[in-house]
Amino acid sequence: MLKISDSLEKQFNSALTKEKVARPDRGHYLKWLRYYLDFCDKYGFNASDPRSLSGFMRKLEEKKQTNIQQEQAGKAVQIYYELAGSGRQNNKTGLITSSPKTAGVQEPRHSYRPTPSRSEAQTATGRPDSARNKAVQAGVKGSWESAYRRLFNEIKVRHYSPKTLKSYTTWVRKMQYFCKSKDPALLSTDDVKDFLTFLAVKQQVSASSQNQAFNALLFFFRHVLGREFGKVDGVVRAKRRPYIPVVLSRGEIDAILANLKYPYDLVVKLLYGCGLRLFECLNLRVQSLNFELGILTVHDGKGKKDRTVPLPLAILPELREHLEKVKALHDRDLDDGYAGAFMFDALERKYKNAAREFVWQWFFPAKTLTFVPEAMEYRRYHLHERHVQKAIKGAVKRAGIPKRATAHTFRHSFASHLLQANYDIRTIQELLGHSDVRTTMIYTHTIKSRTLKEAKSPLDFGYGERGE
Repeated sequence: MLKISDSLEKQFNSALTKEKVARPDRGHYLKWLRYYLDFCDKYGFNASDPRSLSGFMRKLEEKKQTNIQQEQAGKAVQIYYELAGSGRQNNKTGLITSSPKTAGVQEPRHSYRPTPSRSEAQTATGRPDSARNKAVQAGVKGSWESAYRRLFNEIKVRHYSPKTLKSYTTWVRKMQYFCKSKDPALLSTDDVKDFLTFLAVKQQVSASSQNQAFNALLFFFRHVLGREFGKVDGVVRAKRRPYIPVVLSRGEIDAILANLKYPYDLVVKLLYGCGLRLFECLNLRVQSLNFELGILTVHDGKGKKDRTVPLPLAILPELREHLEKVKALHDRDLDDGYAGAFMFDALERKYKNAAREFVWQWFFPAKTLTFVPEAMEYRRYHLHERHVQKAIKGAVKRAGIPKRATAHTFRHSFASHLLQANYDIRTIQELLGHSDVRTTMIYTHTIKSRTLKEAKSPLDFGYGERGE
């Protein structure tokens, strides 16, 4: 990791003060600047050129940084660009040197130079087509950037989830790399066939991943490129293996709960007690729980569907006690002048005070506030999924359970235990929020079969028991 010079660090901190960046967050901004300069040195980018930012942001996206982190990193780099611009105009700052590639950082031990492109090599040899090739490359790059913007808009206008946006963008980007950034207008069904075959044969991806890639490219062709996908024949498809979900016994669930700390134990109790998906549980608001009627309402579940499930009576006292803690935390946040909880879509524009109202607070709030650079304010988000998953993984390990148990395993266990207790399969389907009963039927393989194999006439039921 490159070390930032004392001069640049001092100028950068002064710029953060002018931008009114909160003091606790300045260390994060400095960290993002260090990452950016290291990225430019490693991959041969000019750190003072704003065109380098797009590559850096793609790298953060590949590293699965959150949107908030990406925005914070982008603002840190923009502040650096302003300093770099003033440095070029005023040599007294000492920010820009004769080699601006990694301005403001100590000279690395080695000098990395990227392999020159074909057009650059032609320029070096004096061939006449270099300018034309550069123009073509710039046009293709602009076409892909425009395609990604349209992809973003098409997904947003249909209110698809952020995970769908991330997944589809990832597969389209992999398709772009596979086709060596071929102009998207020139992509054909043959390119798709080659890519899907490559995924199955060379990458050996699962059938579900290959199908996900197929759906992403189908959406891209139909709604972004504006043409029909065509019939894809002759593609080597990954073989789909029959999947039977992992199910925990009641004793194993109790052992895991015994190794979890608050509030993660309460999260798991709702996952198992109500059959929730992890994102459904963490997206619960205070108003989602109706203690008087004893029901929990899941808003905008998978497929943007709502449903209600009964609250477990065994944990009602714990839920009420937890709600009191959430109320106390909310009161402290209001006293500190925070801006409220994160809201979705245009709800905050419609109800301006909703973010600060108690009914709209997260039922499982995050432990720390999140700074929003654009609005220069602090807001509270819900518990992060990774924190819950990490806590569950540790509890499973400490409990000594030899199963690959995740947060979703408790939902599988919920359905299997209800089926084992002779609940109707259609009732379980409604509680899980499945659109098709065939999806719910998978749980018939997770319990012992009680079906009588020997055919018998209903007239003979109980015949031998009467002694006749």
